[in-house]
Amino acid sequence: MDAGLIGLGKMGSGIAKTLLRAGHRVTVYNRTRARAEALRADGAIVAASAAEACLGGVVFTMLADDAALDSFVFGDGGILASLPRGGVHVSLSTISVALSDKLAAAHAKAGQGYLAAPVFGRPDAAEAGRLAVVVGGAESLVQQCKPFFEAMGPKLFVVGERPSMANVVKLSGNFLIATVLESLSEALAFARKSGVDAGALMEFLTATLFNAPVYKTYGELIVQGKHEPAGFALPLGLKDVRLILQAAEAASVPMPIASVVRDRFITAMARGNQDKDWSVIGRVAAEDAGLPQISRAAG
Repeated sequence: MDAGLIGLGKMGSGIAKTLLRAGHRVTVYNRTRARAEALRADGAIVAASAAEACLGGVVFTMLADDAALDSFVFGDGGILASLPRGGVHVSLSTISVALSDKLAAAHAKAGQGYLAAPVFGRPDAAEAGRLAVVVGGAESLVQQCKPFFEAMGPKLFVVGERPSMANVVKLSGNFLIATVLESLSEALAFARKSGVDAGALMEFLTATLFNAPVYKTYGELIVQGKHEPAGFALPLGLKDVRLILQAAEAASVPMPIASVVRDRFITAMARGNQDKDWSVIGRVAAEDAGLPQISRAAG
C-alpha cells in the first residue's frame, strides 16, 4: 500500500522504517531534508514538498505539537489543499483534543477522511514495530488503514467514531506515565536519603507490587541518572500535561495532580534540563532532597 509520512523525528523515522519493512511504499517529507534522505537506504521515496507526500491518498503526520501540525495542514500547499478528495489524513501525534476536532471538521468539509491515531511507545519501539496504536474515526477508514497500524505494532485500540476520543486516551495515558515519574522520583529520593539502595528497591518493587514496563523502564532511568539521550524530551512531557489540563478544564474536570506534575516539569526546565528525557524529574526530586547528582548521566 502507498502512504506518505510527514515528520521524521525519532518517532517518525522509526515508524517509516517499520512501514517499509512491512512492504508498504512510503513517501517521506521533512523540513530538514537530511532526515528524509537518510531513509532512502531503507527504500523510502523522498518528497520535495509536503504536497507531494499526499499524492498516494493516505498521509501520516508525526509532528511535535499543535502549531507544527496546524501549519502543515492549513498552510499554503498544505495537507488540506493537497490531499485528494477521498484521501485520508492520519495524525499520529500527541495533540490537543480541540485541534483534533478542528481537523476532523476541516477534512470532512473538504471531502477527505481523518483519523486520530496517537501511539504509545518510545523510539526503539517505533523502529521495532512494537507500538500500541489508539485510533479514533470512521470504521471504514480504520479498516482501510489497518495494515499500516498492524505494521506499527501488535496492539490496536479502536476507541470510537469521533477521532478526538483517541487523543483523550493518549493524553490520559501520558498523564498516568507522568504521575508514575513523579511518584517514583519522590519515593526514590526518600529511599536514598534514608540509606536504602535505590537500585535494589526498584528491583524488588518491579518484581512484586509494580511489575509493569513503565515502572521498570523509568525506574531504571531514574536510579541510573540516565536522562540522555532523551527517548521522550522534557518539553514534550510539559506540553502533554498542559494539553490534558486544557482539555480537562474544557470538560469541567479538575485534575489537581496534573497541576503538580506540570509545576515539577517547569522546575526541571528552569534548571536547564530542556534536552533531557522527562525522567529527569527524578534528578529534580533528588536535588530538592539535598542529594548528590548520580554520576552516570548517559550510557
